[in-house]
Amino acid sequence: MSDWGPVVVAVVLFVLLSPGLLLQLPGKCGRLVEFGNMQTSAASIFVHSIIFFALAAVFLIAIGVHITTDP
Repeated sequence: MSDWGPVVVAVVLFVLLSPGLLLQLPGKCGRLVEFGNMQTSAASIFVHSIIFFALAAVFLIAIGVHITTDP
């Protein structure tokens, strides 16, 4: 039995939380949030990685997302 839930959750969160793709938190030039600027900074990488870890823990441990592939 293969469990693809963690893989799918991690890939989706990685794509959605890539700094600068959809939003950048904190933004550059003193802004709190910037949308779609395709840039990044060390602070935004740190913030996005903390958010990624928190959401991955919620989806995988607390909710328990499972996608199984049984033949």
